[in-house]
Amino acid sequence: MARLLTILALVWASPWTLCGLAAGLLALVSGGGVQRVGKVIEFHGGIIDRVLRWVPIAGGASAMTLGHCVLGRTRTDLVRSRKHELVHVAQYERWGPLFVPAYLACSVWMWLRGRDSYLDNPFEVEAYSREAE
Repeated sequence: MARLLTILALVWASPWTLCGLAAGLLALVSGGGVQRVGKVIEFHGGIIDRVLRWVPIAGGASAMTLGHCVLGRTRTDLVRSRKHELVHVAQYERWGPLFVPAYLACSVWMWLRGRDSYLDNPFEVEAYSREAE
């Protein structure tokens, strides 16, 4: 039964995982690297490094998750942010294709309420709190 639930979670999150794989392939052809950690494929470097620097949070992002893919600036960033990003992987498994629209809606809602659209986003609150465990 656990194996079936894992397969269903992989399929449910697969639309965003495919986006992560596409981004990862761009990283590879631009000099980046790849590794597998459990059920997650991690890509780093290449164009991902440059794109994550532009993310509109203080100093850019060191990593981000798309389904079962984690994109990081460097291998060191992937190691440092792994606990946090694995929380996002679990969120993708729960929310599937609805995760990104829900995440963006929460960010907009926080911004409209005068709060920080990143740090006060409930998805990030969960990731930061579980990261500390």
